[in-house]
Amino acid sequence: MALVVKEEKEFKYIDEGAGEVLLLLHGLFGALSNWEEVVKKFSPDFRVVIPLMPIYEMPIREAGLEGLQKFIEKFITWKGFTKMTLIGNSLGGHVALMYTLSNPEKVRSLVLTGSSGLFENSMGGSFPRRGSYDYIKERIEYTFYDPKTATKELIEEVFETTKSIPKCLRIVAIAKSAQRHNMAKEIPKIKQPTLLVWGLNDTITPPHVGHEFNKLIPNSTLQFIDKCCHAPMMEHPGKFNVILNKFLEENGHDS
Repeated sequence: MALVVKEEKEFKYIDEGAGEVLLLLHGLFGALSNWEEVVKKFSPDFRVVIPLMPIYEMPIREAGLEGLQKFIEKFITWKGFTKMTLIGNSLGGHVALMYTLSNPEKVRSLVLTGSSGLFENSMGGSFPRRGSYDYIKERIEYTFYDPKTATKELIEEVFETTKSIPKCLRIVAIAKSAQRHNMAKEIPKIKQPTLLVWGLNDTITPPHVGHEFNKLIPNSTLQFIDKCCHAPMMEHPGKFNVILNKFLEENGHDS
């Protein structure tokens, strides 16, 4: 299915299906298309919404996790969503954690996959290095178990983004904000049922990070996917969807 991006006010987003809301949050270099198979699987039974976070456009002074959290709060308030399932990959997981702690009454359950918030290997001290296509290609492939998952289109999209100095400054500011913001003391307060889906071969947030989240979040379940790195919903969408569907069913979500 082709995902249709809607534009209203300052928001760009995907909104497919009807019913209980699954709100999906992408990572630092994530695109709405990262979630295409999840949308396809769940939109017949749920309302699947993916806001595009303003990673490259937000004012440089606000480029960080707090700025992204405020943006998501504004979007959710505008939409009037309550009792959502929040699903976040990488940086999106970090924002989902912050949102859940600040707005617990609006989040019914939480799904984290390759989330930052405890520990992550940075994408290299000088990342993003401007002007080197081979370097960008290598770093993007590093986030997948099978380098072929990094399509030419994805690599070119990131390469074009990193050619812009203002965009680079925002990416670096947000990445540093995520690395500084350790949530180990805060996340034990999360009471919502939480699903952790981790790639067994994750190089950015290695498996021990999944175990640590599992230990710290009281009502959490950890599932690993083999031959999978940092974006399970892209690398193994079928397996990811089976795990997510089981979690939603077990927690009494309407489908």
